[in-house]
Amino acid sequence: MNPDIVFSNAVLLTPEEMGQADRLTISGGVPGIELMERAGQAVARAAAKMVPAAARISILCGPGNNGGDGFIAARCLTAAGHTVQIHLLKASETLNGDALEAFVRMGLPHTVVPDGDGIAVSLAGELERADLIIDALFGAGLDRPLAGPGLALVKAVNRSGRRVLAVDLPSGVNGATGADPGAAVRADATVTFFRRKPGHLLNPGRTLCGSVTVADIGIKAGVLEKIGPSVFHNIPELWLGDWPRPDPLGHKYTRGHAVVFGGPMSATGAARLSAGAALRAGAGLVTLASPPDAMMVNACHLTAVMLKKVPGAEAMEELLADRRFNTVLIGPGYGVGEETRAAVAAILKQKRATVLDADALTSFPNHAQELFTLIGDNPAPVLLTPHDGEFARLFPDIEGDKLVRARRAAERSGAVVVLKGPDTVIAAPDGRAAINDNAPPFLATAGSGDVLAGISAGLLAQGVPGFEAACQAVWLHGEAGREAGPGLIAEDLAPALKAAIRALVDKTAGG
Repeated sequence: MNPDIVFSNAVLLTPEEMGQADRLTISGGVPGIELMERAGQAVARAAAKMVPAAARISILCGPGNNGGDGFIAARCLTAAGHTVQIHLLKASETLNGDALEAFVRMGLPHTVVPDGDGIAVSLAGELERADLIIDALFGAGLDRPLAGPGLALVKAVNRSGRRVLAVDLPSGVNGATGADPGAAVRADATVTFFRRKPGHLLNPGRTLCGSVTVADIGIKAGVLEKIGPSVFHNIPELWLGDWPRPDPLGHKYTRGHAVVFGGPMSATGAARLSAGAALRAGAGLVTLASPPDAMMVNACHLTAVMLKKVPGAEAMEELLADRRFNTVLIGPGYGVGEETRAAVAAILKQKRATVLDADALTSFPNHAQELFTLIGDNPAPVLLTPHDGEFARLFPDIEGDKLVRARRAAERSGAVVVLKGPDTVIAAPDGRAAINDNAPPFLATAGSGDVLAGISAGLLAQGVPGFEAACQAVWLHGEAGREAGPGLIAEDLAPALKAAIRALVDKTAGG
């Protein structure tokens, strides 16, 4: 990966890493209260865009630095002519450090949130009359379920039906995992600082944030070199340097030859979807290798994709003796069982870049270590593309949030793991991970995953490294879904890739 990526906007910081960024900046000579001033002013600017002039704004402030941001925002919004009501979760005597300094600078009347049911009685009416509620209670650092007055206050905010702006992250959402272990604020917009956090992209956190704005508060990108982040937002900035630009002097044989192994006549569609997607993703040639009984039905549907009769694992070895087949995909519609395990073993022993999807994963629940050993002996990149059900069968003992599960699975298997879903996580064995957020809900349709597997194979065939190929494939898959739009079926996705690929070609023109 390009070292410049460490300094890019693709970086995601855990709450702990963000705290480190703050400390490094402060130790470098920038006072913490100055960072808080800039953060609070950014919140005030975001709030002003959400309300009319002279609006009524309720600001809920917690006992830590998130509350301090709220105090600064309250002062700025009051100066701008808005009517601001400030509510502290705890008495001001409990404040310290920069939050206390921000409170003193605010110099405005405030109330303290009462315990118990009094919250509903004393604040419900005011919250319902507000033009905007600013949630400055806890932010990204909370790693436990809400309780007591904080929980009651969050429930009151959600019941109010008013627009909500969250500071850093909606209170109740875990900044590292996106988890909502109890109740969390449902925000319309969120202002975070310096870099996004994983919780902004992982569900359910992503659905609770609304639109996310990243504010510059004066932290220099150079601190990232000391932090060494390893989690990224899956955007082109992350992998554009590895995008396979066609060589003006190249030809189809220099762009790789992917082979997709398909199943019997009764289950041919999935492999055809994969093969077509591999070709559309840029592989110079694609061959669909299938059992003899499937040849005729595949021939009736395919034109640019070539066909090869391959009756079993032994024939696979003979086919792959031709080193021009540099990438292999097996799984979509192939069938589940011992024969599939034998086929996967035969493929991996040929040491090709490989994508294992669908049936190729489902065939190994009781033979996972055998699979991982084969992957470890293959120097070429291997991608595993499970959905949650397939993941649980292949890695039954790996638990935790989605990011943790994907990373542990990649480390154990030696493969790049693409843990699919609305918030797909791509994890490499070396610890790098990326979180995707551009997939529309219409992609939840039969055959969609087969297309993703094919895109991955097409990129590997062109020599893209494993992690980058997986990231590119997931992003392109999402963009194709957006291009195809509501009502899409899997057959729409490969043609829709053209617009997404054209945009990337335009970005890299002259590069």
